[in-house]
Amino acid sequence: MSRNSDATLLIDAQCALGEGATWCARTGRFYWVDIEGKRLWRYDPRVQQSHAWEMPERLATFALCADPTYLLLGLASQLAFFNLETGDVRRIVDVEPGLNTRTNDGRCDRQGRFVFGTKDEGAPVRPIGGFYRLNRDLSLERLPLPAPAIANSIGFSPDGATMVYCDSPTREIRVCDYGVDDAGRIANDRVFTRLTDARGEPDGSTVDADGGVWNAQWGGRRVVRYGPDGVETERVQVPTAQPSCVAFGGPELDTLYVTSARVDLDAAALADDPHAGGVFVAATARRGLAEALFEGTPR
Repeated sequence: MSRNSDATLLIDAQCALGEGATWCARTGRFYWVDIEGKRLWRYDPRVQQSHAWEMPERLATFALCADPTYLLLGLASQLAFFNLETGDVRRIVDVEPGLNTRTNDGRCDRQGRFVFGTKDEGAPVRPIGGFYRLNRDLSLERLPLPAPAIANSIGFSPDGATMVYCDSPTREIRVCDYGVDDAGRIANDRVFTRLTDARGEPDGSTVDADGGVWNAQWGGRRVVRYGPDGVETERVQVPTAQPSCVAFGGPELDTLYVTSARVDLDAAALADDPHAGGVFVAATARRGLAEALFEGTPR
């Protein structure tokens, strides 16, 4: 039997497509993106103020860096370093040039490498994307995982030996063995859980200190926690139609932050869902893990 709780509105950000929920334990600030709005957002709960940076193109995902001056950006067509002090964007590598895709979800593994996936920009979406890893030396490699239509839900177990991911339209979350050495070899790809509710697709995830996977379910008005065995244990009801990504934050890493989106909602739906695109929070009995940092540095 799963336990239920409710999320409440924290920031009425009105993001077109909020994503990339990330808590910075070093600074006590929460970061997220508005993909379609081409903005990186940061919220400081101590002063209850938000700040946004305009991006040169759509920003889908990012990572905190070991060098606190920088963020690693997953822009629509490329990976780049972003200098938080100057606003300078420095390209690293193009992603899937020649394909009608863009970057999508991503997280750092426990070894300081950035793992991310892409999504098809066509309609209907087709499984033409990929999953990739940016290594500490800034080399990019494609991971031997099935091609996704919409890559999402990337996360790692506390010991780093299991990777979580999904292709959202399949409505299933998968896991694979993930080598913790420099090779980072992948094996034993398998189904972790399948969504059983009538509505909703798996979107962004985070992994807590007990190895549970918290998944925002787009179109389902919920975040669901699955234990390490893939069985649902907790459910957070979110008062908006399209929760998109989750992260643990706060001084004790026991507050769940949830981003959301306004895209695809018509005028009638938005009238019933006025805070769509906001950031929501919920208290939990679980604790998260400090976000892993990207260990690469600009050349």
